[in-house]
Amino acid sequence: MLCTKHHGVRPLVFCLYVVLVAFFTCGSLAAEDYTLSKGQTVYVPVYSNIYSSAKKVPIDLANILSIRNTDTAQSIRITSVDYFNSKGVLVKKHYAKATTLAPLESTHIFLSNRDKEGGFGANFIVKWEAEKEVNAPIIECVMAGSEGRAFVTSGHVIKGTK
Repeated sequence: MLCTKHHGVRPLVFCLYVVLVAFFTCGSLAAEDYTLSKGQTVYVPVYSNIYSSAKKVPIDLANILSIRNTDTAQSIRITSVDYFNSKGVLVKKHYAKATTLAPLESTHIFLSNRDKEGGFGANFIVKWEAEKEVNAPIIECVMAGSEGRAFVTSGHVIKGTK
């Protein structure tokens, strides 16, 4: 265990710090923090490629947009998922018609690492709706590349349904 390998004050302080960070982080995820909504428009950042050196040689990344209905009792409808490039130009509309997600159901959209249309500042705009207020879905994008590089971006609500 990390805290027992060393003796002295510094490891003890470090362990106390780790425990406090874990405590306060878990506290921020309390059940009271959930959001109810009848629909939203959500902006999701996507990184088709990133730079890892000063030479600005891009590393191409595969992307998975994940949409998860977090409501345990109600369905939601995904009405549109649009993919935009770094210049804000629509690249592709991903749903020709609305798709229903049952309670706790998930769906995803995969973009290959060979997709170069999006660029560094690409994004998805996801619109969803429900008949009555439900737990807002979790909408994220997972980016993965070579050498074990992987990270996640979270969607941000840019418009709610009244």
